[in-house]
Amino acid sequence: MAAELTQKGVKTLLGDPQRAIIELSFPMIAAMSIQTLYNLVDAFWVSGLGADALAGIGFVYPFFFLAMALSNGLGVGTSSALSRRIGARDKIGADNVAVHSIIIMVVLAIAYTIPLVAFSEDLFLLIGAGKTVDMAVAYGQVIFAGSIFLFFTNVGNAILRGEGDTRRAMYAMALGAGLNIILDPLFIYTLGMGIAGAAWATLLSLGITSLVMLDWLLLKKDTYVSFVFRDFSGNKEIVRDILGVGLPSSVMQLSMSFTTLILTVIIVIAGGTDGVAVFSTGWRVESMAVLPAIGIATAVVPVCGAAFGARSFGKIHIAHIYAIKIGLIIETVIAVATFVWAPQIAAVFTQAETAVHIAPDLTLFLRIVCLFYPAISFGMLSASVFQGTGKGVNALLVTLLRTIILTPLLGSIFVFIFGWGLVGIWWGLVMANIIGTSVAFVWVRLYIRGLMKTTV
Repeated sequence: MAAELTQKGVKTLLGDPQRAIIELSFPMIAAMSIQTLYNLVDAFWVSGLGADALAGIGFVYPFFFLAMALSNGLGVGTSSALSRRIGARDKIGADNVAVHSIIIMVVLAIAYTIPLVAFSEDLFLLIGAGKTVDMAVAYGQVIFAGSIFLFFTNVGNAILRGEGDTRRAMYAMALGAGLNIILDPLFIYTLGMGIAGAAWATLLSLGITSLVMLDWLLLKKDTYVSFVFRDFSGNKEIVRDILGVGLPSSVMQLSMSFTTLILTVIIVIAGGTDGVAVFSTGWRVESMAVLPAIGIATAVVPVCGAAFGARSFGKIHIAHIYAIKIGLIIETVIAVATFVWAPQIAAVFTQAETAVHIAPDLTLFLRIVCLFYPAISFGMLSASVFQGTGKGVNALLVTLLRTIILTPLLGSIFVFIFGWGLVGIWWGLVMANIIGTSVAFVWVRLYIRGLMKTTV
């Protein structure tokens, strides 16, 4: 069955781009919807511990996002390099990409884990955790120590996506999320572990998912790519190809982490730890709201990569426009629903007596930030085209414009010059995203037009 899915996935990558976008993205959207449910449940259970617990996780979030950035970035580079070789009918090259990606992943995971476990408390105090530092340490150290599982599952998923096997990628994500939903209340409340229990639930879920993926990739050997480590010899060209997209992608996501860190400091100044609780909780909702666009983006990368490898540039044009249409419709519906039901959503995350007072501010955050949801598809899916075709630096530049330049700049102007307080930061996020996505869309359209001229 798995072998049939693999062959079908490769055939889908090389076929009609519109059908490929649908077939590859919707399993990922389904998986991310389950992940969304987990995030909602997780936030619900943690909110029962009070606003300090929410703030504690908020201080961990930038560093957890760092692990996501590194592992997802490597995954994007792997998926891009793999799909381009599949498009070029280069099976040996695809195998080498898969082996190199696993080795790079292990090195990155070790480099991430050791310093964060050793210096977590100092880092949390440095960014203003204050009275919530114990909460942040209890949650963060567990997450940091088990980061190898996060790295492996993200890169393993990318390998499956790169060869068009999004169904098993979906199964893996759904398994992890489902386990987390079950384990969260057990560890947090039944076993009395508090905020550390939420971290242990996440760690155990990732560990079990990693074992399943290890079986698929390295033991059963029923994937399109083959893993042969015995006679491994590093290939600089393959490393350069993976990292040429993977590093800019990681920096893209790191820039988001860095921006989150900067915003956290500004928020502490403008609204104290309650402001951090509003931001960390509201941004969790935002992260869930854009998951459909992320799911579509995971399909755009391999579809455009395979088309680029086969030099079928017209398919890149079709895939890009079609993906944006789907993403725009879905994200607009989510934006409207968020605006209408913002008070109810805020109420879910502020049920604890110590968190009730932040409900109005959280409602306002949700209603402002949701205004940029429809624009997300134009930027995210344009960056995915660049990544799929090996132009990782292009994707990086448009992201840096939005994250490092526009978001802190506009947020600071609205807070410190206009005196809008926390609301100014929320409007800065909206304006930065709308401007940044517009630039990305225009640039990628010019790039695709240039590619198509080369085939005329």
